[in-house]
Amino acid sequence: MRRRDMIAVLAGAALVASGCAQRSSTTPPGVLNVGQISNSIAFFPLFVAEQKGYFTEEGVKLGERPRLGTGAKVAAALKSGSIDLGAGVLTDALNLARIDDKGRLVANLVDRYYVDVVVGSAFAGATPADPLERRIQALRGKKIGITGPGSGTEALVTYLFAKVGLDSATDCELVNLGSTAASALGALKAGRVDALAFFQPIAQQAAAAGIGTRYISPAAGDVQGLERTAHGVVFTTQRIIDKKPGEVAAFQNAIARAQRFIHEADEAEITRMLAAYLKGIDPKALSELPGLMRSEMPRDIGFARESFDTAIAFHRATGLVRHLPAYERIVPPALRLTGP
Repeated sequence: MRRRDMIAVLAGAALVASGCAQRSSTTPPGVLNVGQISNSIAFFPLFVAEQKGYFTEEGVKLGERPRLGTGAKVAAALKSGSIDLGAGVLTDALNLARIDDKGRLVANLVDRYYVDVVVGSAFAGATPADPLERRIQALRGKKIGITGPGSGTEALVTYLFAKVGLDSATDCELVNLGSTAASALGALKAGRVDALAFFQPIAQQAAAAGIGTRYISPAAGDVQGLERTAHGVVFTTQRIIDKKPGEVAAFQNAIARAQRFIHEADEAEITRMLAAYLKGIDPKALSELPGLMRSEMPRDIGFARESFDTAIAFHRATGLVRHLPAYERIVPPALRLTGP
């Protein structure tokens, strides 16, 4: 069995095992437990909404908000009922929908593919200024750190390798590092991996530490066809929406306010909040993050059909998600946008 097929089987098995009873919410009225992968910039709106008091003002209380490390664990926790909403990437929502036809999207957090490939300072091969095909070919045979199997980080490597006729299952070594940026940067610095495919702001942190360089960035326009694509998302099931419609709507209102704040607030205030959110980050890595987020984060939590379709085409190409759901099935009517 090919590695990616085995990953799909194992991920599906984990979800099924965690949610055979398809439990609904275990939280009291007025409360939502929200699990997220990590403190990547995609989930900064949740932090903003907490700090600015938007959740309280909209009438919902956040209970537990665990950092679960991988999207598969977020989806499994959602299926088991230990969380009500999951903050991850579209890959995770699609994997859930594959085995649960009641999987639904709740909010669009980042509308670009916000995973960057970063190479270590000792990397030999094509440079970041070379054509994309040469850069991808230079990754052949290298050790590439990802967050874990079936993740959006693995999906990018799979997609890039396939573009030049390579297979990430055999033409490189994917190293599972978890979702902690410090661990990933440590692996790059120590030479345990030659490159990272990791969520932003990994490239900024690597550059600030002098240990790596951004090599391939879909969000920056390096990969034609991925300039605009739904990626960072909040998702749940129809069972939760039916049981807690007021709480889910309040959560959505709070996130929408947080995203508008990120676009409109003074950059110095955003920088201060980012420093508190990304505890311990090198100040040199912060300078470009406010502008970066504003270019990647939509002002509206809805999903444009074109952006969704681009994401579906990406996942079809990687083969990491089978039985992809239709836009009308996974995107609730209130989140369907007619514009780009």
